[in-house]
Amino acid sequence: MEAVEGEGSGPPRYTLNPTRICGEDILFCVDVDAESLMEMKATGANGRPVTRLDSIKQAILLFIHSKLSINPDHRFAFATLSKSASWLRKEFSSDVDSAMSALRSLSATSPSGHADLTHLLRLAAHEAKKSLAQGRIFRVILFYCRSSTKPHYQRSGAQKLFTLDVIYLHDKPGPDNCPQEVYDMLVDALETVSEHEGYILESGQGLTRVLFRQVCVLLAHPQQRSPQDFIDFPKSLAKKLPLSEQTPGAADDSVPVSTPMNKTNP
Repeated sequence: MEAVEGEGSGPPRYTLNPTRICGEDILFCVDVDAESLMEMKATGANGRPVTRLDSIKQAILLFIHSKLSINPDHRFAFATLSKSASWLRKEFSSDVDSAMSALRSLSATSPSGHADLTHLLRLAAHEAKKSLAQGRIFRVILFYCRSSTKPHYQRSGAQKLFTLDVIYLHDKPGPDNCPQEVYDMLVDALETVSEHEGYILESGQGLTRVLFRQVCVLLAHPQQRSPQDFIDFPKSLAKKLPLSEQTPGAADDSVPVSTPMNKTNP
């Protein structure tokens, strides 16, 4: 945005230079550590408990359908995070059936012990160069589920080529859990590698509806985002309606999108 001198003594006018909004290549990376099997506060068919991994799969499908309704040119691929990152489906595609097939093959592993993001970030930088050559931009959306394992990565002085978003599902702090320290490391990684404004959203409430709201926030195109610190994320409709218009049980849905942890800069 550039300031243009106003006429006379009036305030300056501002103009926004037109830019091309690029199609996105989005890599979903899902944490498949054993903690991804922690149960959410919801039940599925026949009363079966819903795990974090189940909810993440549903949230990704919600994101893909919504994103393609905005622009059918967006493309998606999938990776998993255990001790390190590995491909689940490498080919970027706009085909929903292909995405569903990849998600059906997604399963949890045994406890990994540690989480190294180095390969994920290097892989993303490599793929981002391919996207850039095609006039597209590259984004990674990481779903991280570990409350006691801080992720690590090797810093690189390379150019920022892609944007990193993170959704962090965790337990409450305790003797064996350090979610604030984990969150700080995720913020550090996000701010180190992101070309555009990356968002980090977290929840320790175990509510699927919170996860779905967070995924909807990530629909925002990186080239059109405001800084996360300046955004008042959407509130529950129950907070906006007069009491006389609230439906029974609406008060139970008044949970904010995320209870922010202390965001620190690297």
